[in-house]
Amino acid sequence: MPSHGTLLMHFPSLHSLNLSSNTLLMLYPAIFSNLGALRLLDLTSCSISYVHTEAFKGLVNLHTLLLKNNSLQELEVSLFLPLEALFHLDLQKNALISMDTLVLQLMEAVPHVQLEGNPWICDCSTYHLQQWLQRRKAVQVTCASPPELWGQDISSLDFQDLGCKKKQRFPRADNMTLLLITTTQNNTTTLPAGKGGRSWPYLVGFLVAAISISILVALAAKCKLFRKNFASYRHRPLPDTSSIGGSQMGEGIGWDRDTSSRGDSGSHHMPSTAGLHTEDDDGFIEDNYIQPSEQLQEEEERESHLSI
Repeated sequence: MPSHGTLLMHFPSLHSLNLSSNTLLMLYPAIFSNLGALRLLDLTSCSISYVHTEAFKGLVNLHTLLLKNNSLQELEVSLFLPLEALFHLDLQKNALISMDTLVLQLMEAVPHVQLEGNPWICDCSTYHLQQWLQRRKAVQVTCASPPELWGQDISSLDFQDLGCKKKQRFPRADNMTLLLITTTQNNTTTLPAGKGGRSWPYLVGFLVAAISISILVALAAKCKLFRKNFASYRHRPLPDTSSIGGSQMGEGIGWDRDTSSRGDSGSHHMPSTAGLHTEDDDGFIEDNYIQPSEQLQEEEERESHLSI
């Protein structure tokens, strides 16, 4: 048996292959992949202790698989996935002590399965096998241990005899796992590219964009409110006009007295009003209204000077 490549690669139309009573020990991956037309494969009494999960890859038309009288201790789930047309499976007189729930569900599609002569351990983990045997009405599948159940038919045992506290059923998680394995292995059920399975990156991108926009809008609103509050805190009350007027009048009187004391010693420049009101300028223009009585008095004085 070649460890790499295929067996009988020049016989693609072979329908039946009998390799019984040969020492094979193990079956390598894809060793029968070129025998797509094979319908019967006899591997009885070959001392097989290990079968690779892809050993039966390509045997889509296999009808009968005989693995009787070998040393198989366990069976992988993916081992039977390529065997779509399998009708008869013989696993008698191996070293099987238990059976996985998913393997039992896959073997539901195989009409004829033989499990007699294996050293089955009858405990609570055998409950699924017992239910499977009862549905298939299988007989002569007996217990090898514990000693009190040795030789008893598994299908006739009660769940209390197996040490189970209550009845169990196939868990829903196992069914979902089986469905997931089947869809990944079967190319016909694979989702087309760009549909269904690849929609989650767009959803994540949409959520990230929405969150980012919300954060930016919140920051912008917060900054605008902060500027408004900061500007309101900078406002100061306007200075008292009475104090400003008194100080300016005092300064004006002092300046007039200074100039009168000096006489005609020199010409003096009047200080600019901008310098006087620089510190107290609050941005508003103060209008000085002239009372009507004062205006009439000025006109009378002007007329008296003109008459003189």
